[in-house]
Amino acid sequence: MAVKDKCNDAHSIELSRHTLDQLRSKEWLLTNSRGSFASSTFAGNTRRYHSLLTASTTPPANRVLALSNVVETISSGDENITLTNIEFARAFTGDGHRFLKSFTKDVGVHFEYNIKLAKLTKSIYLLPEIDAVAIRYKFREVVKPLEFAICPLVGLRDFHSLNSSPQDCEIFSSWQDEGLVVSSDKIHGKELLLRSEDMWFESGEDWWYDFHYCLDAKRGQDSCEALWTPGVFKREIDFDCEIVFWASVGDVCNRKELSTLDLDISVTDLKLRQKEMLKNSQASGDKILGLLNIAAEEFIIEREIDNKKRKSILAGYPWFLDWGRDTFISLPGLLLERGKFEDAYSVLETFAQAVSEGMIPNRFDDFGGKPHYNSIDASLWFIDAGFKYHHLTRDTKRFKANILPCILEIIDSYKNGTRFGIHCDSDGLLMGGSQKTQLTWMDAKCDGVTFTPRYGKAVEINALWYNGLCCCNEFYSSYDTNINAHKKFKDMADLVEESFLSNFWDEGIGYLADCIFPDGRKDFSIRPNQIFAVSLPFSPLPTHIQLEIVNVVKNELLTPYGLRSLAQSDKNYRTSYSGSQFQRDSAYHQGTVWAYLIGPFIEALLRSNNFSTQSKVCAKEIIAPLLKHFLEDGCITSVSEIFDADEPHKPRGCFAQAWSVAALLQAYKLTR
Repeated sequence: MAVKDKCNDAHSIELSRHTLDQLRSKEWLLTNSRGSFASSTFAGNTRRYHSLLTASTTPPANRVLALSNVVETISSGDENITLTNIEFARAFTGDGHRFLKSFTKDVGVHFEYNIKLAKLTKSIYLLPEIDAVAIRYKFREVVKPLEFAICPLVGLRDFHSLNSSPQDCEIFSSWQDEGLVVSSDKIHGKELLLRSEDMWFESGEDWWYDFHYCLDAKRGQDSCEALWTPGVFKREIDFDCEIVFWASVGDVCNRKELSTLDLDISVTDLKLRQKEMLKNSQASGDKILGLLNIAAEEFIIEREIDNKKRKSILAGYPWFLDWGRDTFISLPGLLLERGKFEDAYSVLETFAQAVSEGMIPNRFDDFGGKPHYNSIDASLWFIDAGFKYHHLTRDTKRFKANILPCILEIIDSYKNGTRFGIHCDSDGLLMGGSQKTQLTWMDAKCDGVTFTPRYGKAVEINALWYNGLCCCNEFYSSYDTNINAHKKFKDMADLVEESFLSNFWDEGIGYLADCIFPDGRKDFSIRPNQIFAVSLPFSPLPTHIQLEIVNVVKNELLTPYGLRSLAQSDKNYRTSYSGSQFQRDSAYHQGTVWAYLIGPFIEALLRSNNFSTQSKVCAKEIIAPLLKHFLEDGCITSVSEIFDADEPHKPRGCFAQAWSVAALLQAYKLTR
């Protein structure tokens, strides 16, 4: 029995009055557990990363943009419609934007078109555990016989690169029993399988030139590409019908398996998974919370370690993999808040397996190489997430066996000294780095220029350090009565508390120093990092100072979409994140708004006001614009990484960022 086009947990947008520019500013995203994805705008590809299928060949790394797009044409007599919108270097083609009526997202994405010849629903589904995409075309109210054709546009390239000319790679195709098999000399061992049981195929290999990606051009990157087509899939239509077109990436061994995929079974499976996920997510009939839970799941992936699949969190689409810092800032919102405790444990275990010299990887390699250890705070966020996991689950046995040893190794290594000069000073505060390193989350550096030097003692690093020591002290006083460990961590925390207040706080200025350099100089730039000294479970500050910090951050840094990374009054303030790589990096932390910071700000606001009714009302008003962005703008039902510092605060960076979604989900739940 055929499944319905849409399920109950759907989000729809009416598009009939949208302009072309508006349609091209809205993006959609589908992901799977391998780190593979499909994405585009409502009116054609505007990035090199947009595609109908980008596959992770060694999940979640080594991603290959396999199928860039398909050119869909509908013709009858003298009437010819090219549904697909394409921007070439010197022309914009396609009619789809003129006929598009609505967009809906559930387990797939659905586009409703109303053309003269018929009504059409185009649905796209990405399968959860294999690299396969299905596109279903449902024709209704067919007025007269027509011909429908699909011309696949193949990339088969590393998803960061472009095929600027046919000389960049050689692509081959052959018709096999399973369908049309396409391979490239650049992508070894993997094939693209194209098939449709509802259409016939006419061979016609060719290169198409001068595809233009306008967002890449605005970022100062190469923006033109050549794509290859094997020919055209066709179908004559004279009555209402459904057509399914499949594209999948695999090897010779699983070609047969990929050729037997059934769309009705696959979509039913997707809907059952989503239903079970919402059932266990405490959504309680709240549609917005349900959509936030679905969005959260898009970042949960699997990575194989020691021949065992473990969970991880992908930092952002379209270009990031799993980063330690992002993972453990995101984990409470994406997993713990949703009751996904086994997945949370698996993520903690994934990174615990990779600890080195007391450091959690800042990121795993894009191409499957060794992890990268260049962050001072990823390990501290691991400690915070680990204790939050234990607090919610009381899973003391597994925590002590596999998480706590990693936490203790981090603390001992940080106290005594590890990479990048990270060590505990005589005042108990944590310091590290040099003029040549960027170890905190404000880590932009380009052409040898460090835009936000924060070496020495950074405020949020020491807030995290204090929080971690207090968590250890609490654990050894409540769950493991080790008197010596309890005394050790209490003494360390007490020293840090005293030093934190005397070193970072200035009564006359009225807020915390952002960083104390090794020579004793203090940077009093108004930045959002001080908010973590209030938002974390344990604060080294008295309540009256916490309130002052919240007010300073609110007055100087709060925008509708998050916190600015620098106050507008600062001489280094930049209004927008745009231009070349150097220009963008120079603005990344000099005013640019970060959506993820709305989470700690809301938590700090509520904590410092004892979660009063009035503070909750205020918090609801603060997150309303970001919720609107989540539902209507940018990548629909996700949250952008960053926004321009000045109005109208255009979304920038990754169009779907894990910690942005996690922060909004947490903030939304705190205000319910």
